[in-house]
Amino acid sequence: MKIENNIEEYDSLGDNHIGTSSNTPLRNDAFRLSNEEKIDIIKDDVRHIMETLGLDLTDDSLNGTPNRVAKMFVKEIFGGLNPKKKPNASTFENKYKYGEMLVEKNITVYSTCEHHLLPIVGRAHIAYISNGTVVGLSKMNRIVDYFAKRPQVQERLTIQVVKELQDVLDTQDVACIIDAKHLCVNSRGIRDIESSTVTSEFGGKFKEEATRREFLDYIKLDTKF
Repeated sequence: MKIENNIEEYDSLGDNHIGTSSNTPLRNDAFRLSNEEKIDIIKDDVRHIMETLGLDLTDDSLNGTPNRVAKMFVKEIFGGLNPKKKPNASTFENKYKYGEMLVEKNITVYSTCEHHLLPIVGRAHIAYISNGTVVGLSKMNRIVDYFAKRPQVQERLTIQVVKELQDVLDTQDVACIIDAKHLCVNSRGIRDIESSTVTSEFGGKFKEEATRREFLDYIKLDTKF
């Protein structure tokens, strides 16, 4: 199926925020090129886009933009595509026998919508119930950041965070809620600057109403310092 012959269908997929997989779609040769090789290619592509738009790249303000954008794509906002950057989430024995829910709330989310390559900005709230092991608190933030730093749909990001923590902690009792603004909605199309998107993924005990309700009550707490 050629994209050129189905452009309206593909536009519809993006505008309706439809995802295709819980795994990030990557080609088998995704890491054949080095970061520097990718930057060189993307730099030329960005320059071509800007020139096509009619911009004068001899201007001092614009001349360095292609290189800056290419470096940002490869090393920053899409850095989570590289499995070498996956955080090493070491676990520890739960020696203090803490058996209740642990919640890490208000984790900052900076991601990029894969349909229009515009920012997704919001907060993630994560909880788990230990089955004998615990993970460092900052590792949960790093896991969110790793999966966020790639072209995403919010549903997939939520699932990926839960699956990763389930693997790390060897338990199904993990939950994640993300509340985020999508600039593909806020700044284009319908241009609704007030709306946000909420997604959730509940595993194990969090599928039970009482446990899920406890989690939701915790993230409503107004933490002040």
